[in-house]
Amino acid sequence: MKASTFRLGINLWPPFLFTGIHVAEIHADYRYVRVELRERPWNVNYVRTHFGGSLFAMTDPFWMLCLLHNLGRDYYVWDKAGEIEFIKPGKGTVTTEFRLDAATLEEVRAATAEGAKHLRWFSNDVLDAQGEVVARVRKQVYVRPKPEARQARG
Repeated sequence: MKASTFRLGINLWPPFLFTGIHVAEIHADYRYVRVELRERPWNVNYVRTHFGGSLFAMTDPFWMLCLLHNLGRDYYVWDKAGEIEFIKPGKGTVTTEFRLDAATLEEVRAATAEGAKHLRWFSNDVLDAQGEVVARVRKQVYVRPKPEARQARG
């Protein structure tokens, strides 16, 4: 799927649309994504800061999606685990970026070359408008080549 089509679709996807999560930028190669969480009356908590679940949700699918689009259909790619550390209260619009480089892709391919699963941790910071860290998020992604793809390569 073209990145521009994906961006439009995910921005209209109700779990993102109604929580203020917005994919602001995605490169055609799916190696860079910038996501914003815009403050809305319905996505703040009791003390009027960003709801922690929304901060985590804004990071949820992107490492998996970036890997999936770059590794292709010959791999299983799933989110396996995640954790978030809240650093300071988030207010206003907060952002995070996902950058997948060629070296990381090669490491994943090498780790799975014999058909083994590979668990890889990725991390990124959620930043406020001043560039200060609001939260640190870590996601573990499961990657394994599909057996039929390995047999075809042979």
